[in-house]
Amino acid sequence: MGVIEDEIPHIPPMPGTQITEGSEKKSARREKTRLFFRSPSAIIGMAIILLWVICAILGAHITPHDPLNTDGLSHEPPFTDNYYLGTDQLGRDILARIMVGARDVLIAAPLAAVIGVAAGSLLGLLMGYYRGILDDILGRIIEAFLVLPLTLVGLLALSAAPDWSIIPGIESSTQTVILVVGLLFTPIVARTVRAAVLSERENDYVQAAKLRGESGLYIMTREILPNVTSPIIVELTVRIGYAIFAIATLSFLGVGIQEPTPDWGLMIAQEYRLVIGGFWWVTVFPAMAIASLVIAVNLIADRLQEVMEL
Repeated sequence: MGVIEDEIPHIPPMPGTQITEGSEKKSARREKTRLFFRSPSAIIGMAIILLWVICAILGAHITPHDPLNTDGLSHEPPFTDNYYLGTDQLGRDILARIMVGARDVLIAAPLAAVIGVAAGSLLGLLMGYYRGILDDILGRIIEAFLVLPLTLVGLLALSAAPDWSIIPGIESSTQTVILVVGLLFTPIVARTVRAAVLSERENDYVQAAKLRGESGLYIMTREILPNVTSPIIVELTVRIGYAIFAIATLSFLGVGIQEPTPDWGLMIAQEYRLVIGGFWWVTVFPAMAIASLVIAVNLIADRLQEVMEL
């Protein structure tokens, strides 16, 4: 004879052994955090970023020279007369300008990424949840933006946009760059979040919320959003790396961060033609700074994506 499941007596768990859903989630988060910090690539990335954060915070106090001073000789090579990375054509210390220039990069790139991810997540939630005509209209607009090269759109936007001065302590040109780069990232993030929402909107917990009579805003923010945070976090990390490169590119093209603020992209733009004349250090060292920061962010983003997918 078969065993009837209803006749099997229920054995309650021993006291202190009950595992709630909340504790399981906390345990999973702890395990993912442990796996993330055990990754050599993530540790290397964080160490590089920490170095640049120290330069951004203390750069003006620990640099051997004022980054705006023109006391040095023009184009002194590295490791001469206390100029460890040499000077530029105006006699300004390259090391000081790179260290102080880290401040604007580490402020502008994360802020631009946050703006892009926040706006893109909002659009993605609306498009993925409501679908229909809203999804069609916003989807066509996003596709139109994605067809155009981002650099070209950024050039046009920065050429037409007035300088914003909302955040105290940040140059108006920098604030304009932050806003424009953030808006450039919005369509890309919206498409990613929309795809994640589409995979969640038909699940049982969403249908149960609808049957309870919950509003669309409640379902999007309290039910769906917590379940799509992983791709949003990964997208934020990835966008920071892209923002660093985008800001440097716009500065190189002359429409980004402006003088007298020390900026890595602007330093390259001012001197790159002189590389063939032997003055390589003025261009190479800022380029290495950009590359190191982008690589560090990408190392963290790659490991974070691997951990989130577990």
